[in-house]
Amino acid sequence: MGIAADPVSTPRVLPVRNLLRPWSCTASLEGKTVLITGANTGIGKETALDLAKRGARIIMACRDAERGQAAVKEVVAGSQNADVAYMKLDLSDTKSIREFAEAVNQGEPKLNILINNAGIMSIPYGKTADGFEMQIGVNHLGHFLLTHLLIDLMKRSAPARVVTVSSMAHAWGDMNFDDLNSETSYDKKSAYQQSKLANVLFTRSLAKKLEGTGVTAYSLHPGVVQTELWRHLNGPQQTIIKMVSPFTKTSVQGAQTSIYCAVDPSLENESGGYYSDCAPASCSRAAQSDESAQRLWEMSCELLSISWD
Repeated sequence: MGIAADPVSTPRVLPVRNLLRPWSCTASLEGKTVLITGANTGIGKETALDLAKRGARIIMACRDAERGQAAVKEVVAGSQNADVAYMKLDLSDTKSIREFAEAVNQGEPKLNILINNAGIMSIPYGKTADGFEMQIGVNHLGHFLLTHLLIDLMKRSAPARVVTVSSMAHAWGDMNFDDLNSETSYDKKSAYQQSKLANVLFTRSLAKKLEGTGVTAYSLHPGVVQTELWRHLNGPQQTIIKMVSPFTKTSVQGAQTSIYCAVDPSLENESGGYYSDCAPASCSRAAQSDESAQRLWEMSCELLSISWD
């Protein structure tokens, strides 16, 4: 289980451990609609809380109804913003993603910020409902399909932003295009790193395809955050985590770069970049490959049986 984070107050400069550049922004989101995946826990919930305090309508998209509805109550109470809703979304099932996106498209007049936050890390081998390896399926393909299905609504809502939570782990990843679903062999750490590299490459391609639409895209590393993602780590890895825990971020601190990418006015004309500690950051050489980004885009469309030019 992750370590509970302290509640967020009004937007402020945080005395953050492991945050190189304190950041503060009082931007209002009155009249804006924000959708956050995996919003019932960790940095997703803290992001929802901050953006709700800025006046946005918040859609908290997560798989577990009981936990999702409980998180909505927390965000409403903490923000004094009643315009917060739970919607069921299972990113490991394209049927659920399509049903969710249809409900959003039919029920929401606008969508200004999409935060692809949900993720799983270093889990035992498993497959999604559609037969994809679980980490690439949820972390990349699920968000790829969701963004595809919502992008027309976002274009009509422009200016709008797509924020995808990646990780510095992308820097150790490689795209195994010959075995994207790890069917020949599986290493849970490598599969996670590949999925996080896919997040950065997806953002790179998305930004180019959205040029001139008023929709911009960002990927980010939230920091080493104390969250439930750690629950699948083995004994030695858990020991290391305990040793470094004094230098890790709380969920509140880990949410800051997501919030920065979602609201900071200075990013209005920026798109396709990678961010860490509320500032532009360097990504790996593999993450800067236009060839890999295009190949991943084409393969993702093929696996999901969609056309997205």
